[in-house]
Amino acid sequence: MNAVTTTQGHAPAIQINSFSELMRFAEIAAGSGMVPKDYIGKPSAILIAVQMGSELGLAPMQSMQNIAVINGRPSVWGDALLGLVKASPVCDDVVETMEGEGDRMTAICVAKRKGKSPVEARFSVQDAKDAALWTKQGPWKQYPKRMLQMRARGFALRDAFPDVLRGLITAEEAGDIPQDDFRKSVSNQGPVDVTPKRQQIQEDPPVDHLAVIKAWVMHAQSTDNILAVEEKWKRRVSKLSEQGTPIPSDVQEAAKDLIADRYGVLVEQERQQADANAEVPAEEMPA
Repeated sequence: MNAVTTTQGHAPAIQINSFSELMRFAEIAAGSGMVPKDYIGKPSAILIAVQMGSELGLAPMQSMQNIAVINGRPSVWGDALLGLVKASPVCDDVVETMEGEGDRMTAICVAKRKGKSPVEARFSVQDAKDAALWTKQGPWKQYPKRMLQMRARGFALRDAFPDVLRGLITAEEAGDIPQDDFRKSVSNQGPVDVTPKRQQIQEDPPVDHLAVIKAWVMHAQSTDNILAVEEKWKRRVSKLSEQGTPIPSDVQEAAKDLIADRYGVLVEQERQQADANAEVPAEEMPA
């Protein structure tokens, strides 16, 4: 069975039929804790991944497992790339082999499309050295044969099945492409231009918006304070929404409840204080 299967013939459990539904799904998924770590707290990245996945025939959850959004652009993991191709009816076969040993080792991938001549791609140790990959710390040092295989696979499959992959490159390659050079590197697909690296670009950890509003609410000591907190929270929600990083709807609902509960408590406290003051004779009131 392929690592990736399309939804043809099987309706996905989650049906997304409009942009608003997609946004809602992205917000829920980003705050669920049940998505890959690179999508936690990032509904905009989930939106891009799910949209691209739908064009490839993937269900929403499959999209998040197999598509990586790097530098704001979708790419696909090497194993998923092979799965997408093999799931296509235009694919006849994909054969991967390794020849040579040591510094003469070369990865070979032959992609066979139905009714077309086979497309062969090779990536050798010398190619890796020329691209300054062979001595890099990380996957190239830990799994050199696998890295050679992934590079040859990416070249062959993109050349033989551009319609199936719709311009996607492997996430292993995309991870090291500077954003400004992304399109040029994708167009020129030379081995010198890219470096496979499964590690995602490091980003700031997601903000715990619920903890923020809890702290604000806790420090509100009067109804005027809590009303000011409410206005401040509304501005924060609006600003982040405009920036394309909206606060998840469940967090917004929880914030509304926290503010309302605190407001109720403060109203009652102020009422009790007013009643107590009313019982004190005017001459005993502090000057």
